[in-house]
Amino acid sequence: MKTSEFNYHLPEHLIAQTPLEQRDESRLMVLDKSKGEISHRHFYDILDYLDDGDCLVLNDTRVIPARLIGEKIETGGKIEFLLLKRIELDKWEVLVKPGKRAKVGSSFQFGDGLLTAKVVDIGDEGSRIVEFFYEGIFEEILDKLGNMPLPPYITETLEDAERYQTVYSKNQGSAAAPTAGLHLTTELLKKIENKGVNIVFITLHVGLGTFRPVKVENILEHKMHAEYYSIEENTALLINTAKNNGRKIVAVGTTCCRTLESAASEDGQLKASSGWTDIFIYPGYKFKMVDNLITNFHLPESTLIMLVSALAGKELVMSAYETAVKESYRFFSFGDAMLIK
Repeated sequence: MKTSEFNYHLPEHLIAQTPLEQRDESRLMVLDKSKGEISHRHFYDILDYLDDGDCLVLNDTRVIPARLIGEKIETGGKIEFLLLKRIELDKWEVLVKPGKRAKVGSSFQFGDGLLTAKVVDIGDEGSRIVEFFYEGIFEEILDKLGNMPLPPYITETLEDAERYQTVYSKNQGSAAAPTAGLHLTTELLKKIENKGVNIVFITLHVGLGTFRPVKVENILEHKMHAEYYSIEENTALLINTAKNNGRKIVAVGTTCCRTLESAASEDGQLKASSGWTDIFIYPGYKFKMVDNLITNFHLPESTLIMLVSALAGKELVMSAYETAVKESYRFFSFGDAMLIK
């Protein structure tokens, strides 16, 4: 299967630059994968597609202020770090701009020396492994010095950093938001709960590798970046009970989908577990756990549009994207949503 099969034309003005004032007033395209039908609703209508006993699975990861601006200690040259994932204690994998300044052994400082870093190794695709040095608590220093790591296609300033967090974000560790969850409000979640839907939380810390375009023409040659996930025992029990009772497992976002499929056994049972997943889901994949998916509209030729195509069928998904462009849906992180049912 070729990467170019997942390309589509997107006018630049349809890339959402700012979030809507009210989270759940975004548009919702409903894609019926069995009937091949498309309908147009608003996100608050999601209630109409959830039933008593269903399981709505949310990713409670929280985006860290992962973008650091500093200088090279040896020369004073400006440097930008983007924290991708913690490897151990104070060692992180980071993206560095400009990369030529970040040779192994180079040292950098942020906040007039409040935080310093040394490059100890070269990582995948030009990333760097760095060790940080500081006094105090790393997370508190990061809160003071770091900035929200908005995707490069968002060029406008985000006035309220919490709008790039879900209302239920809790466990810090992501370099990007699980954006399908940005549409949910506390009030809407309460209405969903009152309808008898089980709302459960898993954690997957989102790395930027998820969003990178596939650079090989044969998708089988693409290698996913590993991301850390965690599913607790009680969560697995609730999901398995719903599944065994014939209820729908509804994943909010591709991160939830990938986590559930990573931890599911071949007979469709979820295992409480934690670890690293590099699962790559593309057409031909047989889903073991996820029935329905709430997601945003994704970049052309990305692993995310391939995952969505695996669930709903490539032809239907590409047709839906063509319709979304014609109907002026808003795309990407702050854009509109799609429900695959």
